[in-house]
Amino acid sequence: MSSMNDTAPEIEARFYQMIMKKSGQERMMMGFSMFDMARMQVEAGIRADNPNATRQEIRREIFLRFYGHEFSPEVQDKILKQIL
Repeated sequence: MSSMNDTAPEIEARFYQMIMKKSGQERMMMGFSMFDMARMQVEAGIRADNPNATRQEIRREIFLRFYGHEFSPEVQDKILKQIL
């Protein structure tokens, strides 16, 4: 599968250099922040589709959207039983 990349190579190189100037801890914190933002967006989408979703339903959907493709349905069921 090919990916779309509309960023000019010189801009991409400049961005990479900028990121690499940051400490490992700063880069890790940026990653955490990006994950948190993605999670909030996914949760907002779930709530938009189902405004009356319970906390457990939201947790279930977040797990399935982020990690569902990684596990067989049987393993998904086992994990969901543990986290809900």
